[in-house]
Amino acid sequence: MVACYSKSGSRLYCWVKLFSMLYALCALLLFSGCSFPRIIILKDPLTPEEHLNLGLAYEQQGEFEPAIKEYKAAAKKLPIAYLYLGNVNFQKKDWGEAEGYYKKAIKSDPRNADAHNNLAWLYYTKKENPEQAEDLALKAIELNPSKENIYRDTLEKIREMKKTAPRSP
Repeated sequence: MVACYSKSGSRLYCWVKLFSMLYALCALLLFSGCSFPRIIILKDPLTPEEHLNLGLAYEQQGEFEPAIKEYKAAAKKLPIAYLYLGNVNFQKKDWGEAEGYYKKAIKSDPRNADAHNNLAWLYYTKKENPEQAEDLALKAIELNPSKENIYRDTLEKIREMKKTAPRSP
């Protein structure tokens, strides 16, 4: 160690001076643009199905933003994820986003009966596009007769809404 003497000859003064110099050096390194190494993942370790399942888990816990992130990751390879994105945005009452994702789900897979039904239900909920909503519900029944009871419920509610809606001139 380098000899260090103050006017009073105290060794404590030497330690304080040494630590203050080390502190100054650390601060200089920290603020001089040095950065910590970053870990970059070049390949996503999760499959699209795993992203979809993780999104479902988040959604069931009411954590919509992480669910959306996972569904978007899944949608890169799995078009069914658009349906899930529509559903989570519907729950958030973000109608515009939900509508857009349901339309993407239908465009990417025109045989997706759930996407047709859910878009019809969205229109019913918003009390708009009753004719289109009815057509979508009918298409869902046509595409997947095994879920006719579910889709018919949507259709009946839309038809009831159409009966009670004021007629435009």
